[in-house]
Amino acid sequence: MVNSQVAGGACASRSCAGCGGHIADRFLLFSMERYWHTRCLKCSCCQAQLGEIGTTCYSKGGMILCRTDYIRLFGHTGACSACGQSIPASEMVMRAQGNVYHLKCFSCATCRNQLVPGDRFHYVNGTIFCEHDRPGAAHLNTHLQSNPVLPDQKVC
Repeated sequence: MVNSQVAGGACASRSCAGCGGHIADRFLLFSMERYWHTRCLKCSCCQAQLGEIGTTCYSKGGMILCRTDYIRLFGHTGACSACGQSIPASEMVMRAQGNVYHLKCFSCATCRNQLVPGDRFHYVNGTIFCEHDRPGAAHLNTHLQSNPVLPDQKVC
């Protein structure tokens, strides 16, 4: 995203990609090979005016996003944390500990069962375990301890 100052009258007439209106403002934005009023280039999720919150914006699946919403939706790389493949913008995802996964990749490392919303899981050093296969589960079932090994998490 480039924030440009229009030199007095020397600039050709430009239309805003957001509203379609003529850009007569002193400042305009150039992003994704199109021109924008500063008020029109907004995040598709939070509606923040992108020219006011930084110098970068992200585009995926027809959405224009601020950095925060891009990371929230697609992770830091836009790729699945398990398989490393790209996640299409239209695809549903699972999230855990700031990581993003394809639905099919969000599975227990031991039994390979896919976890779904409502399932309890355990996240240990970047590895996902179902409630049954979590590290120390067999030991916990036979011996009550005052300090549980690790707290369960729930897929929401």
